[in-house]
Amino acid sequence: MTEFLSNLAAFVVLISILVAVHEYGHYIVGRWTGMKVLRFSIGFGKPVLTHIGGKDGTEYCISAIPLGGYVKFLDSRESDIAPEDVGRAFDHRPIPARIAVLLAGPAFNFIFAIAAYWLLFAGGVLVSQPAVGDVVQDSHAERAGLVFGDKIIAVGDSRTGEWEETLVAILGEMVDDGKIPMTLQTAAGEERHTVIDVGSDKTRLTEPGQLFDGLGFVPWQPPAIIGNLPDDGAAHAAGLAIGDRIAAIDGEKINNFNELRAVVEPRPGKEVTVEFVRDGVSRSLNLVLGEHEVDGEKLGLLGVALSEATGDYYVRRAYTPLQSLGAAADKTWSSTVFTVQMLGRMVTGDVSIKNISGPINIARIAGASVDRGWRYAVGILAIISISLGVLNLLPIPVLDGGQIVYQLVEALKGAPMTERAQIIGQQAGILALLLLMSFAFYNDIFG
Repeated sequence: MTEFLSNLAAFVVLISILVAVHEYGHYIVGRWTGMKVLRFSIGFGKPVLTHIGGKDGTEYCISAIPLGGYVKFLDSRESDIAPEDVGRAFDHRPIPARIAVLLAGPAFNFIFAIAAYWLLFAGGVLVSQPAVGDVVQDSHAERAGLVFGDKIIAVGDSRTGEWEETLVAILGEMVDDGKIPMTLQTAAGEERHTVIDVGSDKTRLTEPGQLFDGLGFVPWQPPAIIGNLPDDGAAHAAGLAIGDRIAAIDGEKINNFNELRAVVEPRPGKEVTVEFVRDGVSRSLNLVLGEHEVDGEKLGLLGVALSEATGDYYVRRAYTPLQSLGAAADKTWSSTVFTVQMLGRMVTGDVSIKNISGPINIARIAGASVDRGWRYAVGILAIISISLGVLNLLPIPVLDGGQIVYQLVEALKGAPMTERAQIIGQQAGILALLLLMSFAFYNDIFG
């Protein structure tokens, strides 16, 4: 119950921030172009908090249903216009001004993403070089000759410097013809070329969580070599030392620190057998795990920390403020292009529609962002903000993109679309959104 409430609270905060950014774009550009704003609401339904301000008496509201928001402009199609407000209604302003207002919401989402990435890049960032971890026997990866420790320096024609761009390139190559050409670099610095061929399995591998399992390898992660050993920890008391590599706990093989954490945390206060390697010699000992409390839950604690001896698999990239801005803009652009490409591939069936997420999954992600710290939370905000911007530009009548289409048709015709045509468009748009939401909820519940 505590986790549910935490996820719900994080979801509400996350959505409210992004909605406020989006709607502020509509609001401020509307004011700049001479439109009268009647209401600016975060959320739908009955207003819970209301403030009336400005010379136009605009209502600023927080409403009861925190799943969106809206800006209500004066519009002659909805109400009579007072003499002093003639020319300030949305439908009375020039078509370029209306289109600018409609574009402003998604544009502010992209600007927000740039600002978020700038914040993440400004102090420099530690980047994990894309490399191959454990390779599964008789898998696509093994047949292609991938070996533990190989660095992935290019996928197709795209040079890769970090995992995110590597994943984008892998998916892009795979959905075309099921083949992933790679350039690899061995631990000795030698380069070789190979192709992972997944054949007709390509669509299944685009489902969430299926890519690496399907390819047959995991990303390289730091081995479980002890780099720090607090004096009051269970490991120190039992005689483990800095430089020891933990190989197994209670018979469960340990390849990296993530696996170590996954094995230790469910065993608070339990006695376990630790197998480790010291100076090339395998040894073992028994110890009683410590424990610590996180959100009211007791978790096992070995009392060791990551070694910094990770070779050159990690690189710290330093940026000047201007370079950070350029890198943030590049990342926002590449993420936007990737989102559009994946949406298109879903329509053609090349990418699984299981990638469509709804509020339940977003709430889980938002809750996880609270646990993982502010950098992770800011990164999630940037990603969802980009998705929100792209979604709103789709040519669906109830979204900004559909309303822009209406304005363009009016510009070409020299007159607004007929009321019947607009109603048909609205109905088609609502149906499209209902279908989209149905897929999202289905994936959230059964995916």
